[in-house]
Amino acid sequence: MSPRCAFVFPGQGSQALNMGKDFFDNFDVAKEMFDAAEKRVGIDFKKLLFEENDMLAQTAYTQPAILLISMIAYKLFQSKCDIKPTVALGHSLGEFSALACVGALDAMDAVALVHIRGKLMAEACEGKDVGMLVSLGLEDDVVEDVCQKARGEGKQVWAVNYNTTGQIVIAGIKSDLEMLVDVLKDAGAKRAMLLNMSVASHCPLLQSAIMPLEAELKNALKDHFNAPVISNVTAKAYTSKEEALALLGKQLIMPVLYKQSIAAIDDEVDCYIEFGHGNILKGLHRNLTSKPHFNVSDMASLEATIDALKEL
Repeated sequence: MSPRCAFVFPGQGSQALNMGKDFFDNFDVAKEMFDAAEKRVGIDFKKLLFEENDMLAQTAYTQPAILLISMIAYKLFQSKCDIKPTVALGHSLGEFSALACVGALDAMDAVALVHIRGKLMAEACEGKDVGMLVSLGLEDDVVEDVCQKARGEGKQVWAVNYNTTGQIVIAGIKSDLEMLVDVLKDAGAKRAMLLNMSVASHCPLLQSAIMPLEAELKNALKDHFNAPVISNVTAKAYTSKEEALALLGKQLIMPVLYKQSIAAIDDEVDCYIEFGHGNILKGLHRNLTSKPHFNVSDMASLEATIDALKEL
């Protein structure tokens, strides 16, 4: 009997120079997907990912690059192993990779869609000095109270990523976030620091991006799901285009309920397989589940994951 696997996909913050290089150098399908993505969106992904540049940190380029590498990892796994996902989910941007994994998006449509999503997010934040901050070591309600009190004082800050136990990311205006650092530390945070982000994700500052993204989603999404996808917005499964349309626009301005999503599915799966550069989600899972976590980010991890799955 095949193990029940959750296929998981990382979001922004997982990018790095030379991600996907091992796949590109060794598999024709990776080269073909690089070329197809370049033709589709006009981005030279080889230059973006394999040469020093400052574009990889810009969300309109970060998003399609991360999704492309995740989908290459997934396609290569698929070519070597017949295990299908019991459920798929992603962290923020990773939800779009999850949708492509289950057949609700064509891979190249997904690359184009998140390129547009990144542009819309950047445009929504244009002219605003925005940022994101991570808080470590505090309970959710403490961080939420700090943000609520700050908003009562006219600050624009919101708890937006519930990543793992004691780790929450806050988004908003950078100067307001800077003022929260000492407040969070005084409340008992082990660490509070600004992240290198060019947008303020999952908060009301992105309201203007919702309608144009929903218009793109209507054209790109298929009403075909090979497995359920867990929504970042609700931490619940959905299996239709109609549900996806209702949720993915809201995802721009609503918190990412990642740790809640893992809690919701953990009893239903035997393991997690992460597709994409590195294993950033594995770090989040340490405090969320005791189930095995495998990753597919290069040739060695691809083979190691396939071998490990035979033992389950």
